[in-house]
Parts: sequence; C-alpha cells; structure tokens
Amino acid sequence: MMSVAGGRITTHVLDTSKGVPAAGVRVELFVLHGDGEKESRMKVAESVTNSDGRLDAPLLEGGKLEQAVYELRFNVEGYYAQRSLEELGQALWKVVPIRFAVSDAASHYHIPLLIAPGGYSTYRGS
Repeated sequence: MMSVAGGRITTHVLDTSKGVPAAGVRVELFVLHGDGEKESRMKVAESVTNSDGRLDAPLLEGGKLEQAVYELRFNVEGYYAQRSLEELGQALWKVVPIRFAVSDAASHYHIPLLIAPGGYSTYRGS
C-alpha cells in the first residue's frame, strides 16, 4: 500500500427528516485488508460530529491515507436516542456502514451521510 501526502478523508452528517445537521454522531473509520473470510479491519480513526454535523478535523490526513478499502461506520443509534420517543420508535438504523475504495491517496475523499429514520443516502462530495 502506498501513502502520499495531501490525501484526506472527511465527512458530515445531515438529518434530512428535520433539515438540520446531525450533531453527536460517533463516526469510526476502518481500513480493510484481505478479502472474504480472510478480511481484517483495523480502526484508524474515531470522532464525533459537532453542532454543524461536521468533524472538527479530517479523519485521516497528512500522508496517512493509503490506496485501500475503507469503511466509515456512523453510529446513528445514539443520535436518535436524543430525539423524541416517537422518532426513536421510527428509527430503523443503528449503525450505517459505508465501504469505499481509495484509488488516489493524494485526493480528498469527502463521504457525507444523509440520514432519516427510515432511510439514508451518501455520495462523494467535495
């Protein structure tokens, strides 16, 4: 695996059901190695979204990003636990995993999560 200075991974979380940033979501970043049954993963970063639904710093940067498969895990169960009982009862998601490949370790990979009690989506942002 090759790492190059300049690449980074960032994210943010928006609650599309309320039209607001999702504060207090714990985000974990893992790097995956191998394939299938021999797959292993190692946690490389963890943070919590701020009041703007963003992290205070990139999850990975400064030459630590490598060409590899990564998985972001958004622990949204805690976010919904802060909501009303009605919303909590509608929340289907506990953890939202997003697996993606880094092919250019010098690039910026911004992977946002748009969350609602009954659905979610993501895209490669800028």
